[in-house]
Formats: sequence, structure tokens, C-alpha cells
Amino acid sequence: MTTPARVGSIAFAGVLLFAGPAAAQPAKSNCRSAPTAQGTQTLRCEAAITIVAESGAKFELRDRNRDGQVDSVELSNKALLLEVPKKPGRTKFDVVTPQAIAAVRGTKWAVDTEGAKTSVFVVNGRVSVARSAGRGSVVLGPGEGVDVEASGELTVKRWAPPRVAALMSRLGQ
Repeated sequence: MTTPARVGSIAFAGVLLFAGPAAAQPAKSNCRSAPTAQGTQTLRCEAAITIVAESGAKFELRDRNRDGQVDSVELSNKALLLEVPKKPGRTKFDVVTPQAIAAVRGTKWAVDTEGAKTSVFVVNGRVSVARSAGRGSVVLGPGEGVDVEASGELTVKRWAPPRVAALMSRLGQ
């Protein structure tokens, strides 16, 4: 469900998805969609990319380099868990939110956006997180997270087990 103005502004016909039991994934994105018993939606895309969307998450898949494969996600609400294996020659995969850009090559991480804050947590691998406005960036490792808001420092923290468990639970993990 993309607005006509938005269709004209993007080269790849991205798909706005509302994750949930009845969400469908068009074949054009080269991803297969399957709802889960936990209410999440799992997308399995070419190049072994897996995206788990929290029920009600609003996001759009993108193909920035127009090679027919998803290489970016725009997330506007709720959480995604992403797993992108490292492959030689692959461009970085990123998640863009109103507050942040999280970019990786070969990792598993979660991005959660709500209101004026985006939180990024790394399960394994490394993720570079920058403000969308371009002021500051950090690199996260396994077990680390950062909260990105319009102002303030980007502070990398080791997330407490209850915070990690709460986020992963929302993602059916």
C-alpha cells in the first residue's frame, strides 16, 4: 500500500507492510511471508535475509541498487528482527527510521521505533548506527544497544537481560 506520490518518487516499487496474521507479501519483492503463532510475520528473502516483524509493524522493503533483491527497510513503527548473512561483494543492508540508520553486513539485530525514539540492539555481529540527520554515529557489538532520539549523545550500553527479553518476546523469540 504505497501512495501514488510515493510510487513516483522511488525507483523500486517498495511494499508497505503491516505485519500481522493477514499480511501478504507480493512476489515482486522476492520475499516469502509467513505469519507465526506469536502474531509476528516472518519474511524470508533472497540471499538468505530473514526479517521478523512485530505484529502491527509498519515498514517498507527497498531495493536501492535495483538488482531485484531487498537491501534496505524503512521502518516507521514498532520492531523488526533482521538476520543478514555476510556475503562478499554485497552492499550494506540498512534499516532507516525517522531517527536513525542502522547498517550492517552479516549480523542479527533488532530495530524498534516508536514516537521520537529508535532503539537498536545487536544479537550477534556488528551494526553501525547513525542519526538520520547525520550528527554522530556508533558501532554496536553483541549484547549492545543504543537509543537514538533527536538530541543527546549516542551512548552504547550493554542491555540488561529483562530489556532484551521484552524486545525479543515482542518478536516471537
